[in-house]
Amino acid sequence: MAKNLVIVESPAKVKTMRKFLGKNYEATASNGHVRDLPKSSLGIDVEHDFEPKYITIRGKGDILANLRKEVKKADKVYLATDPDREGEAISWHLSQALKLDEKNTRRITFNEITKTAVKESLKHPWDINMALVNAQQTRRILDRLVGYRISPLLWVKVKRGLSAGRVQSVALRIICDREDEINAFIPEEYWTLEALLQAPGEKKTMTAAFYGDESGRIALHNEAEASTILNAVRDQEFRVLEVKKSERTKKPPLPFSTSTLQQDASKYLNFSTQKTMRLAQQLYEGVDVKGSGTVGLITYLRTDSTRVSEEAKASAAAYIEEHYGGRYVSAQGRSGESSAHIQDAHEAIRPTDIRRSPVLVKESLTRDQFRLYQMIWNRFVASRMTPAYYEATNVRIGAGQYRFTLSASALKFDGYLSVYAMDEKKQDTTVLSKSLEEGLILKTKGFEPKQHFTQPPAHYTEATLVRTLEELGIGRPSTYAPTITTLLGRRYVVKEKKNLYVSELGEVVNRIMKNEFPAIVDEQFTANMESLLDDVEAGSVSWREVVKNFYPDLDEAVQKAEQNLEKVEIADEVSDEICEVCGRNMVIKYGPHGRFLACPGFPECRNTRPLLEKIGVLCPACGKELVLKKTRKGRRYYGCENYPDCDFMSWQKPSSTPCPVCGKYMVEKGNRLVCSDRECGYVQAVDSKN
Repeated sequence: MAKNLVIVESPAKVKTMRKFLGKNYEATASNGHVRDLPKSSLGIDVEHDFEPKYITIRGKGDILANLRKEVKKADKVYLATDPDREGEAISWHLSQALKLDEKNTRRITFNEITKTAVKESLKHPWDINMALVNAQQTRRILDRLVGYRISPLLWVKVKRGLSAGRVQSVALRIICDREDEINAFIPEEYWTLEALLQAPGEKKTMTAAFYGDESGRIALHNEAEASTILNAVRDQEFRVLEVKKSERTKKPPLPFSTSTLQQDASKYLNFSTQKTMRLAQQLYEGVDVKGSGTVGLITYLRTDSTRVSEEAKASAAAYIEEHYGGRYVSAQGRSGESSAHIQDAHEAIRPTDIRRSPVLVKESLTRDQFRLYQMIWNRFVASRMTPAYYEATNVRIGAGQYRFTLSASALKFDGYLSVYAMDEKKQDTTVLSKSLEEGLILKTKGFEPKQHFTQPPAHYTEATLVRTLEELGIGRPSTYAPTITTLLGRRYVVKEKKNLYVSELGEVVNRIMKNEFPAIVDEQFTANMESLLDDVEAGSVSWREVVKNFYPDLDEAVQKAEQNLEKVEIADEVSDEICEVCGRNMVIKYGPHGRFLACPGFPECRNTRPLLEKIGVLCPACGKELVLKKTRKGRRYYGCENYPDCDFMSWQKPSSTPCPVCGKYMVEKGNRLVCSDRECGYVQAVDSKN
């Protein structure tokens, strides 16, 4: 019988597939890409229609040699790389590097590595889709042009080792813009007023919230307004005006896409995007399951679709009815809303076999593999279940002309929550008196006025950054994790707990990109470029035209920046600090972690020490100088030079101007000075000319 060779990327896939390919087939792996643009040069001939120059990746020569031997033994070759643009490009590069005969070479893909899916794909092979290849090639060329034209500029003007990227730079700008919002945010005071009430003959106290008056809602901005309302209702009769009951429905979640999987894994499992994708790749390619051998547990992990196959729907319905009951089976299940950004090439991320529950495979998985698989399995099952139903009770109470409200909800049918309650808020424990009815007079047991302050926008986390990139149409499922990894690796951004903070180095690079390459870091421009890549994939736009239209503006901007950036080049600044080794005035250098003091006598004198940059403000605690400092991860703050004897610190820059109201120190927030005592709340505008 004829021998068939199946080439995949990963040895793990080979192990999984060999179980069911049969004696007529042999499987082998390319270990990812085998060809790429050269690292030592641009690799794109901009003078001759942007023709790319591909070379064998270093270290892949032996792999290609072994693949050639296997190809010679085979009558037919099946290229079975991942079912996306990058996978299609790898197949094309393999066909070119191995000089495969087109007549005997076919392309197959499968959304899950199961016997049924692989066997079915072998029945319906096709030729390599060059539109998909060209879409990936366009992305690679655009990223190379941006990176290799702008990055050397940053090396010369700032320091070696920096990089710019088409998606990376936009993501950095988004984080920087949020940081600016937070720094400029001024808290606003507001108050709430609650009345403690009792129904006649009951000991239980209910808490009613102040709403407003007969005309509508009233906001309480300060203590005086809260006191006015409190004095007005203190001796009033609290009467129930209306008791309204209704049913509230909570729909089940959609099955996971790449983005939502990364978000939930970060939120609930504390996984980085990189870790999530690594674990998901292992579950997709196959793990050794006791009694079953090597099995692929989930479908393909890079997808922006929430679509589910009819076979998977039927299997889920049967499983849910058997294990939970017929009333838990949804007739439709959740289906996602259509979006221009969604390619819908694959299904959602789901278990390959719903009968393989997390409990059955737990002993075969690592702790982290199990936790991720359990979340994927639970989410998919929940998406095929009925909604949860609550009985909501809303009570309107009159106190003279003013209105208070009571509300509570009780779960009547758990539906999908019986499987997936991770996104459920803490259960409402409020219990209202059963005797509440219109006209009932309630007894007042006291009042609780409370002061609050509005909160600034939250710092981005990996999860919220991924969500924002997806909403803006920037990048695709395969790009989110490497983009964040690069920002952290370059130390443009640091992560503390879950929050992402911009480092000083990131601020410098972002400022250069915004000033010199505004189009590159423009959110709409980058999103439009993603749409053009989709058009290339659809075959409606030539990849060369996309590159031709993009490159002239980039080239012009680079040439201008080469001249303009000389004005902002970071040079060594001579300080007043004396080198204790050789007596020279030390200079300020710029390193991967920010600025530091170094002796100009290098290499004879290699003395360095941290830079304590004085800001011209005295410490409010001890009167010494305040200096700009950094955390171990590079986040800036202001502290006392007398540390550790004085532990004063502030995330915002303190001002030398004291608060004229309370006398405490003020901090700079944009073009305003704000009292550091939030309860004082004094704000003073700063003349931008000064």
